Amino acid sequence: MLSLENLQVYYGAIHAIKGISITIPKGKVVTLIGANGAGKSTVLRAISGLAKPRSGRIVYNQAEITGWPPENVVRQGIALAPEGRRILPHLTVFENLQLGAYSRSDKAGIAEDIDKVNGLFPRLQERAQQKGGTLSGGEQQMLAVARALMSRPQVLMLDEPSLGLAPKLVAEVFEIIRAINAQGCTVLLVEQNAFTALRIADYAYVLEVGTIVLEGEGEALLHDERVRAAYLGG
Repeated sequence: MLSLENLQVYYGAIHAIKGISITIPKGKVVTLIGANGAGKSTVLRAISGLAKPRSGRIVYNQAEITGWPPENVVRQGIALAPEGRRILPHLTVFENLQLGAYSRSDKAGIAEDIDKVNGLFPRLQERAQQKGGTLSGGEQQMLAVARALMSRPQVLMLDEPSLGLAPKLVAEVFEIIRAINAQGCTVLLVEQNAFTALRIADYAYVLEVGTIVLEGEGEALLHDERVRAAYLGG
């Protein structure tokens, strides 16, 4: 469904992504794990059009989308819930959700999808007229994911959805990710919480300084001694 082929990304003189190739099959949860600075977020930025690759290809549904503008990527069915949530604090929850559907013109469908995300995130429905900036950290993360879903993506990319959340909220957010995937949405997950990410992943890639050093099924990597030593504290 979505693949990266020998992707190279630079930030000025910094070689952030060094020729990686990954595959995200339709309907699966794929996770990228690694330390800070490994290049995980850069992968998502390249796919979404926010970072332009120096070379290599990004292929989605058999069409090359390398270097496409972000709005075109969203229209093709790939959405990003970015690190740090990036909701608009002075807009209400409802307005933030509407903003997520900016590329759509089907008013009835947008209203239907607001009902759907409210079903996934009941607290957002309770706070529909509340300013986004007044929500708790966990609620803001839920809003960021819900806003991304409003574009009706086939692929949902999540950048550090558990960052800064209490353990109980982390479990809740990951259960919602499972539910989103169960409804047929493909998920590409970037996450420092390697244990939780590997538990829900069908397949995983381990990045170190822009290079894939290990890959395999999520359950297998969960028990891999190299991964346990480096990322799971074992």
